[in-house]
Amino acid sequence: MTQAEIAAKDRLIVPLDLPSPEAAEAMVARLGDSVTFYKIGYQLAYAGGLPLIGKLADQGKKVFADLKMHDISNTVMRGVESVAKSGATFLTVHAYPQTMKAAVEGRGKSGLKILAVTVLTSYNDDDLHAAGYRLGVSELVEARAQQAQVLGIDGLVCSPEEAGALRKIVGHQMNLVTPGIRPAGAAAGDQKRIMTPGRAIAAGADYLVVGRPIVEAADPKATAEAIQAEIARALT
Repeated sequence: MTQAEIAAKDRLIVPLDLPSPEAAEAMVARLGDSVTFYKIGYQLAYAGGLPLIGKLADQGKKVFADLKMHDISNTVMRGVESVAKSGATFLTVHAYPQTMKAAVEGRGKSGLKILAVTVLTSYNDDDLHAAGYRLGVSELVEARAQQAQVLGIDGLVCSPEEAGALRKIVGHQMNLVTPGIRPAGAAAGDQKRIMTPGRAIAAGADYLVVGRPIVEAADPKATAEAIQAEIARALT
């Protein structure tokens, strides 16, 4: 789906980073019809939340399985085959060439979209150098984006700071999904490369992942709707 075809409401992805399936379902109920897209990551997945993928899909919601797969090729391929049967819309893998190639093979002809994680938004240049990388964040993100495009990956997970540069590399054939989104005045938390929702959309992001500012808000539904309104304004 190209950027112009994505409804403003569908661009907001809310992570269900909660300690139990019951807590996640309660948050979904609080958000009601205001949110159409949810993310299930490590915390909820390891707390028994993977069956929620199918349950939410049956309710007409879209689900982003943020499992960041990275292993030997056969293991990744078989894991992606399983996720493809779950009802998920998106699945993340780390942007290593072997891993991306195996994920595309595992997806097959299913509707599952594979997203490659370029560089985590909690990393900066110093963090990469400490981990043994010779490239800085922007160089490594761009190199991985080019590899992902060649291998048939559907989209990229990147910080909003890289969205503009990546859009020039991949055009509009790949979706850009950006965590590290913080409304004006919200705490950055452990994110190091952040941007407001409106600025991220203007920079070229397709989907925005906004977690703590929504799920920790006194009124999560009103907060989500305010962010969606900001997204809609940025699109006009």
